[in-house]
Amino acid sequence: METRRCVLYDRECIECGECNVCDLDPSKICDNCGKCIGLDGQTEYRAIKIDGIIEEGMDPSEYLDDL
Repeated sequence: METRRCVLYDRECIECGECNVCDLDPSKICDNCGKCIGLDGQTEYRAIKIDGIIEEGMDPSEYLDDL
């Protein structure tokens, strides 16, 4: 049986549900409203630019200027 990795921490998924919590209101489960990324209901879409992907074992400070 394959185990899933946690998307927030460096460990196996323990089904804690923390990844489903709203970033703006920790008492609420995320409902994909988009407020945390600036969607305000007036625009149809937003884009997020990905500068790079840091793989496991890489040191982020070597690749990102803002760390």
